[in-house]
Amino acid sequence: MNLRVRNIGLAGLVALISACSSMTTISSPDSGTTFALKDKTLSLPVSQDMKGTSFGNYEFRATETGSEPFYGILPLRFKGGHLAADIILFAPAAFFNLREAFPFYDIDVKNGVIRYKNKATDGWIEYKPKPEEAARAQNYFNAKTVAK
Repeated sequence: MNLRVRNIGLAGLVALISACSSMTTISSPDSGTTFALKDKTLSLPVSQDMKGTSFGNYEFRATETGSEPFYGILPLRFKGGHLAADIILFAPAAFFNLREAFPFYDIDVKNGVIRYKNKATDGWIEYKPKPEEAARAQNYFNAKTVAK
């Protein structure tokens, strides 16, 4: 019985550790692009540690000289393997780690496009945020500005 409790505890710990974060590289085709992500403002290119999530999103605002700000929600990848492991080993972990940032993003402010990929050798997948996603991100950053 004691061994079973220990194994369950160990499985829970492994699930929590695997939910922590992943390293993401964010770049832009134009120099001088700044990228605001939640509570951080970054100058691109940058490598950033980003936490996994099941229900949250990463609202962003990208700016560069001579262009209107570009708002949206960062596309995230679904981790099906984690869902299976969470169901088998420790179901509550599903609340923390089902989605994570892709390893590579390219933010094109002028064209209003986000490119992302899993591996450095993969081709870019282009995504244009929906108007409601852009509005949500813009409201998020406007509310942060008012709160300061």
